[in-house]
Amino acid sequence: MADRVALVTAGAQGIGRAIVLALSAAGWRVAAIDIDAEALAELPDDVLTVAGDVGDEAMVAVAVARTVDRFGRLDAIVNNAGINANGPVESLDLDAVRRVLDVSLVSILATAKHGATHLRASGGGAIVNIASSRALMSEPDTEAYSAAKGGVVAVTHALAMSLGTREDRDGPAIRVNAISPGWIETRPWQKASQRSAAEHSAEDREQHPVGRVGRPEDIADAVLYLLDDKAGFITGQNLVIDGGMTKKMIYAE
Repeated sequence: MADRVALVTAGAQGIGRAIVLALSAAGWRVAAIDIDAEALAELPDDVLTVAGDVGDEAMVAVAVARTVDRFGRLDAIVNNAGINANGPVESLDLDAVRRVLDVSLVSILATAKHGATHLRASGGGAIVNIASSRALMSEPDTEAYSAAKGGVVAVTHALAMSLGTREDRDGPAIRVNAISPGWIETRPWQKASQRSAAEHSAEDREQHPVGRVGRPEDIADAVLYLLDDKAGFITGQNLVIDGGMTKKMIYAE
């Protein structure tokens, strides 16, 4: 992975931060875009940081351009950005819902639009989109987030077809996959001013057949695999990483 370059959206905290640090430790050169400049400042000095809103296409274009200008190429994009605006359907702020879709879903199309040419120029590369198990199951009053993450899964297989090898498209294939995390404990991975220790009850752990709540490292390790050439026959897929939680049947007593 030496000299390969990745751009990570929402890379300053939580799962995004874990992905940035794992890529860097594996020898990747990494750029991170995030709306929180304070959190970006806590990333290692060798990470290119771009303070900006991925819900703004122009800002996405800037992040891609700065990444290529700094490192000379682009081999991977990890779309991690996501926000929510949940509440009762009867009182939903639809402007807030549109904002959720812009940040969580439309931004993926923006990074593909502005990054695909560079990915092909570097040999094809790969895109990994961070969806959610909420694309597959829901709690009440989560329509905005569920719609966005369901869209992430759908746009993943659509992009895999559009960016794969085609007779009418020059250049190597770009693989596109998604990861749907379940309950991932991110409190220890926030910026210093918001960081806290994780505490989980026995009931929390027992909801997961593996016996624990997820960690950001669980997702980062999967990202590394999907970006690796060893995953070269995998595209258009959604990998659910939830400790088995979505497979566990629950009967109310």
